[in-house]
Amino acid sequence: MADNATHHYISSFFLVGIPGLQAFHRWIGIPVFLLFALALLGNSVIIITIKLEPSLHQPMYFFLCMLAVNDMALASSTTPKMLDIFWLDAHRFDFSICLAQMYFIHTFCIMESALLVAMAFDRYVAICIPLRYTTILTPPMVIKMGLAGMTRAAFMVLPCPLLIKRLPYYTKYVINHAYCEHMAVVKLASANTLINRAYGISVALSVMVLDLGLIATSYIKILQAVFRLSSQNARSKALGTCAAHVCTILVSYTPALFSFLTHRIGKKVPPSIHIIFASLYLLVPPTVNPLVYGVKTKQIRDRVVNLFFQTRRFLKTKIRKFQSKLVKHDY
Repeated sequence: MADNATHHYISSFFLVGIPGLQAFHRWIGIPVFLLFALALLGNSVIIITIKLEPSLHQPMYFFLCMLAVNDMALASSTTPKMLDIFWLDAHRFDFSICLAQMYFIHTFCIMESALLVAMAFDRYVAICIPLRYTTILTPPMVIKMGLAGMTRAAFMVLPCPLLIKRLPYYTKYVINHAYCEHMAVVKLASANTLINRAYGISVALSVMVLDLGLIATSYIKILQAVFRLSSQNARSKALGTCAAHVCTILVSYTPALFSFLTHRIGKKVPPSIHIIFASLYLLVPPTVNPLVYGVKTKQIRDRVVNLFFQTRRFLKTKIRKFQSKLVKHDY
């Protein structure tokens, strides 16, 4: 398609999927689809539950709603194209659309990190200065924190596609990946990419160091406050409110850190392993987060169970009415 002699710019990329495992793409597509479906279902249930339950109208659950929306957006930005590759062999991806996907993926990832910081701050205020909880984390403050995280993510990632647009792409158009990842796209350029690489690494490191530092600081303060409590029951209760958030942090950052390190310094790691972990990083947290909060948070768990039984009773009533109408019609 591209000709190095005439220097025609390429108009699309070819996404390989998972190198070395192309023969298993159709089978790989099944768990990918199931994770995507569970992510959409689980996060929708979280949002609906919090909306319907007045007792959950608190800052902690507002942040959880933001996280659920972000998780659905993150999963939706990657999975449809991945399924196109795995099931329909639709490997071609327009250059501009690829850059748009890359932008949204990295924006939602940084937004997720910001929300985890906000949730850590919420736990810090609730445990360390509980008497000021309602005056510090007011609804306007929660909205401002969410908007600040979104603005930071949008503007930090924006230079990435803009810097790529200035690069020439002549002959290399095959991306050994299942989606348009920043470094995978940069490597194909027919020019010096030092600025792109340096900016990409600086963004990743600054977000990870700053956000993990803030989360660690919050939890150090929380542990100090918890261990000052005289009652063992009070300690357990205080730490219990943080359990779901800690699980979410581990689920979110562990594959992200592995993916980041293997892409830059893990030369001996097979490409298929790197791409599988990179894909899990985008699919597993959106799927697991609602399950973690559903299991660990009693109010959400009880409300979901009540909704399930109410729906079940409603359906049974409708079926009985329908059956009685059929009987009357037969007579």
